[in-house]
Amino acid sequence: MAWSIRIPVRSYELDALGHVNQAVYHQYAEIARVEGFTVAGCGWESLIAAGTAPVLLSVTCDYRREIRAGESVDVSCEVKFGAGKTFRADSTITKLDGTVSAELTTVIGLMDLTARKLVDDPRAVLEAHGFDLAKLD
Repeated sequence: MAWSIRIPVRSYELDALGHVNQAVYHQYAEIARVEGFTVAGCGWESLIAAGTAPVLLSVTCDYRREIRAGESVDVSCEVKFGAGKTFRADSTITKLDGTVSAELTTVIGLMDLTARKLVDDPRAVLEAHGFDLAKLD
């Protein structure tokens, strides 16, 4: 199960064809990530103040259905840790009728801002700053 946030489509997010511009899908996923981390107890500000920061390393977006003016969407954030210096924070953008509009696969690292390198165990660092994965379920 993933955490999600509802986002209304704004008129300025539309392209010339009248649907949400492709770059806005990425913005919606970023909103879900930032808000999700806050819900999990670990805002970006506290990480940065401690000398670390999340860095986006890769995003793949599979577009499924268009989103148009007047609609709202639910955007999920599902954080998945494994071994190594990176983790995933994937998002699904879903219309209110249940239609999936896009799926984004995101790879993130946590950078030590002094050394300018990724930390070895991002989950441990995040948890030390209050991140609780269970709060996103």
